[in-house]
Amino acid sequence: MKLQVDATDSRYCYIRRMDVVDLREFYEKPLGRMAARSLFHDLSFLMAPRPGQVVMGLGYALPYLDGIASDNVTRLAFMLARQGVIHWPAETDSATALVDEDQLPLLESTIDLALVVHGLELSDLPQEMLNEVWRVMAPQGRLLLVVPNRRGLWAASEATPFGHGQPFSRGQIEALLKEAKFSPLRWQGGLYLPPFAGKSLLSAARAFDIVGKRALPRFSGVTIVEAQKQVYAFSSGRKARRLVPRIRPVLLPSPQPVRRDSE
Repeated sequence: MKLQVDATDSRYCYIRRMDVVDLREFYEKPLGRMAARSLFHDLSFLMAPRPGQVVMGLGYALPYLDGIASDNVTRLAFMLARQGVIHWPAETDSATALVDEDQLPLLESTIDLALVVHGLELSDLPQEMLNEVWRVMAPQGRLLLVVPNRRGLWAASEATPFGHGQPFSRGQIEALLKEAKFSPLRWQGGLYLPPFAGKSLLSAARAFDIVGKRALPRFSGVTIVEAQKQVYAFSSGRKARRLVPRIRPVLLPSPQPVRRDSE
């Protein structure tokens, strides 16, 4: 955990930022394990990459990337510079990197599926982050965003990573996606169990999610959105060429010189 001091305020406003150690420790606790199971249940049928595709996690997506089979799928985990980075996966060479969210170390049209968790709300440049994700994604590539819901209880609890940074409403997310040229395909909520629930209730998280999605969809802990990269055709402004039929040469008889009879 790092503390940032805002020196512009004479009273010194302390802003708590979670680093990668805080995030890892949260997911090792019972509440964090429950959150990972619950969200992975919602994300699993949306992820499902095809063989040969490249999947990028941005922010802290390790608990969810772990559930993607690595056979014939390339998995990359990019972590924000202010958070720090850890080795992953444990059993093989590291597939993680420390990045600036507006300058990803990838060529254009590289990523087929991008999963952003603990990323957008913790970024100082959320629009630039989405613009950069658009740049590195293949045409028709898919983006999965997991973002704290500003109406939910998880955004109000600093005991979890979802209570840090800037929560978003659906309208705010839609505006960011539209500006970055993404088209939303699917919206749903997740994490309806209160973040302060005791251990005895953690096993009932799935039941809370089922009831919450039907009865209180606007008060989910997080908003999950699936969006697709759009590539729009454009006109270059040049005039269309007119095809003119070629004229084939015709051989004409050459004129003969006039002969004069001698007198």
